[in-house]
Parts: sequence; structure tokens; C-alpha cells
Amino acid sequence: MREDILSLGRRARRAAHRMGLADGTVKGDVLARMADGLRAGQSLIAEANEKDLAQASERGLSGAKLDRLRISGKVLDEMIAGLREIAVLPDPVGEITRMWLRPNGLRVGRMRIPLGVIGIIYESRPNVTVDAAALCIKAGNGVILRGGSEAFHSNMCLASILRRCLSEVGLPEDVVQLVGTTDRAAVLDLLKLEEYIDVMIPRGGEELIRFVCDNARMPVLKHYKGVCHVYVDESADLDMAERICLNAKVQRPGTCNAMETLLVHEAVGGSFLPRTAEWFRREGVELRGCPETRRLVPDCREALEEDWTAEYLDYILAVRVVGSMEEAMEHMATYGSQHTEAIVTRDFKRAHRFIREVQSSLVLVNASTRFNDGFQLGLGAEIGISTSRLHAFGPMGLEELTTTKFIAFGDGQLRS
Repeated sequence: MREDILSLGRRARRAAHRMGLADGTVKGDVLARMADGLRAGQSLIAEANEKDLAQASERGLSGAKLDRLRISGKVLDEMIAGLREIAVLPDPVGEITRMWLRPNGLRVGRMRIPLGVIGIIYESRPNVTVDAAALCIKAGNGVILRGGSEAFHSNMCLASILRRCLSEVGLPEDVVQLVGTTDRAAVLDLLKLEEYIDVMIPRGGEELIRFVCDNARMPVLKHYKGVCHVYVDESADLDMAERICLNAKVQRPGTCNAMETLLVHEAVGGSFLPRTAEWFRREGVELRGCPETRRLVPDCREALEEDWTAEYLDYILAVRVVGSMEEAMEHMATYGSQHTEAIVTRDFKRAHRFIREVQSSLVLVNASTRFNDGFQLGLGAEIGISTSRLHAFGPMGLEELTTTKFIAFGDGQLRS
């Protein structure tokens, strides 16, 4: 096992060097070819995904987790659209981001270069296989993928298609490698490859991410969990607030950018919460609230202290009535995870103060938390969402998969 993982690392390092030198047109061509390859292979992908879904159902995975695993026609279309969008994005490699002139005439600048080899350890969602590979290729990197056992057949099928497309255009297929075993010992071996892997990105539940952080010998870009809030201000358009809250919670509750806690100003609690609670009931959402919430919504369960820090990833929502925007922001700072926060308000000054003072990777005004997503924010796709502040904060797109080196132009300068 250890030798197999070492071999992955060595091959990835060699392939990444060649990938870093590839022309932007070639990278765009291979991504377009991959999009065509997924479309042509959709029956094989569906067959592999059905195997995973059947096994996951036998293992008793929840409905929300099965939803994350399923490659529906819509999910496949989104993967293909993501490939095509990334294909035509400007190539970040070689971009000179800044130049300045020193008193001695030396011109100094910074140039974007690939990170090198990126390791991705992830759960459930097989679309990560395609999104991660596409972004790494466009940014000139190699990638080693280790998906969850529940998506093994889907990931193997997708990776096989991507590798074949690389080979067809003359690029090394080892730019994209998938760990071909579900043995958990392989993860520990992977986390020891600091000689070959430049950065590790875990995507999944808090337990997985903490395990990676505790055992990795290379830098880790991560977020532990997404405890996302929507605050309904006293000046909010309540019809808009209702639509935003429903979308943030029920559109896909198993995602890290789904709302987990709803905060409502006391001035609108009486008019907003009973009607919104009725809509949540129809969608099967269990509410857990503070005493004032339970007074306004009598069938709401009591919220315990641990509910305020919970990432449910399910049809459960914590609800609290607050006396002010300051109290709402204090709640977010105390219990949140610096992932995504939103305010619904018609007050321009409050909106801008909220954006300035709330320190999360995405802060929204009058929009659903579900927009914290690379594709939705115009990055083409994302390799993950980082709540670390070093190197990347928020969705990691192409630029976040590069670093910069210093360059300098002189005409004979010598240091005295």
C-alpha cells in the first residue's frame, strides 16, 4: 500500500512539471474534450453511480447524503458546463500581477505560477472529481484525488474519462490520479507525502477535516464546518426574507452553505416567524428555537446550547429572536464558523455596516447563503471553500490554485 501511494506521488510530481509548462490553448482544449467525454460517457457514469447509490442505501445513508452522492442529469450538466466555463477562462499561469521600479533602476514584479501537486480528500460528491481536476489542470497543477468509499465506482468512472482525454491531447494522464482503494490506511500514507504533495485540501465533514489537519505533513487548506446564518432585519422586505430563508435551508440542506441558524429581529418576529414556520413545516424542516421563538411558534422544539454551533446538513433549523443587528452579529461571531452570513434589509447603512463588520468568507445582502459557491460567484468552479485566512479565504478558484514568484529585470545592477 505504502509503495503504491509513493508511486502516485512520484508520477504526480513528474506530470505536474509538464502541466505547469503547458500552453493555455492546450489546457482549454483538453477541458473542452473532457466535457465532450462526460457527455459521451453518461450511460457509463449513470451505471457506476447507481452501484454507489444502491450500496449507500443498503448502508443506511440519510436522504441528504444520498442527494450529495447522486449524479442526476442536472448534476452532470453542471459538471459539463463547469468544464466548458473553466476552459475559456483566462490562463492565470504566467500573469504578472504587479511591477514596480526601484531607485537603482531594477524593475521588480510578481508572476503567477502553479502550486505544484494538490491532494484532495473528499466525501460523497463525485462532482468534486471533475471540478477539482479541471481547476488544477487550468492552473497548471497535478492532482491526487481520494474520494469517499461511498462514491468509489462513480469517481473511478469519471477519473478514467478525464485521464483518457489528457492522453488524447498529448498531456500526461498522471496529471489526474485517483487513489484506487477504499482502504483507510491509504489516506494516512497520502498525508505523509510532503515530498510530492504541496498542499492538501480536505472536503467533507468536520471529523474528516480534523483528521487530515492532525495527520498531514504538508499545508492544509480547509474549513471545519459551515454554520451559516441569515439575519432578518427589522427593515426587511418580509416576502423577500421568506423566499431567501426557504432557499437557504431547503434547496440543498446537505451542503456546507445551507443556512443552519435563522436570526430574526424582535420587531418583525411576530409577523415573520409564524408564517415562515408554516412553510418550513410543509418542507419537513424541524425548528429548534429560543424561548421567544417558541412563544411565537408553539410547536417549535427547545434549542439547546449545542444547536447554535450545529452543522445539521439536514432538515433541521435553529431559530433565535434578537433585539438588534448588533446582537445578531455577536451571535454569528460567537457561534459561527466564518463561512457564510447574510442579512435581509432595506436599510442601506445597515447593509454596508454588516458587510464591513461580519468577518466570514462570504457576506451577502438580500441573497441566499447558497451562493457561496465558486460556480455561482463566477469562478467557473471551485476546489473547496476555505475558512483559513492564509493563502485563500472563501471559494478557491483558479487564482487560489496558484502562487506568485518574484521576478526582476535589470541592466547590470550590482548590490553594493
